[in-house]
Order: sequence, then C-alpha cells, then structure tokens
Amino acid sequence: MKITSIVAIYALIWVMSAFIMLPFGVKTHDEAGIAKVPGQADSAPANFQPGRHAFRASIVAAILTALFVLNYIYGWVGADALNLFEELLSTPT
Repeated sequence: MKITSIVAIYALIWVMSAFIMLPFGVKTHDEAGIAKVPGQADSAPANFQPGRHAFRASIVAAILTALFVLNYIYGWVGADALNLFEELLSTPT
C-alpha cells in the first residue's frame, strides 16, 4: 500500500472519528452552572476546546488507520469473512 493511500485513509478516518466524538465531553451552560448569553441556544457548549478535540480525534484515527493497514498486510479479515448472506443465497444440496 502506498503512503499516499495511507494518508488518504487516515484523513477519512480522522474526519469520521472527529464527528463521532463531537458530542462527548461537552457540557451545556446549565450543566456547567454558567450564565447564558441572551439569545443563546440551550444546547450550546460551554467548554468546547477544538484543539483537545482534534488531538483526541488524531489519536483515535492513528490507531484505527494502523489496524486497517495491518489488516491489509496480514489479511486478518477479508471480504469472504464479511459475507453475511452466504447461507441465504446458497442452494441446498
């Protein structure tokens, strides 16, 4: 696998993990006990830290990309292992 492919896979996994992890660890102003600004949405985060969030997404993406590349090299899980409908489509003998 080329390094450019690994970088592209890492970028895709990074975006996916960043969006999945977005709601975790964020508190609203009511939960944090902070006064709200007039007109502010009730669900607005009070303590959002984008740098910390990006760091966590980077760690998760690095681990998942490493597992993906190792699976590509060693072939632990292939397409034949993911065929969930094999029993339904096979003809009885």
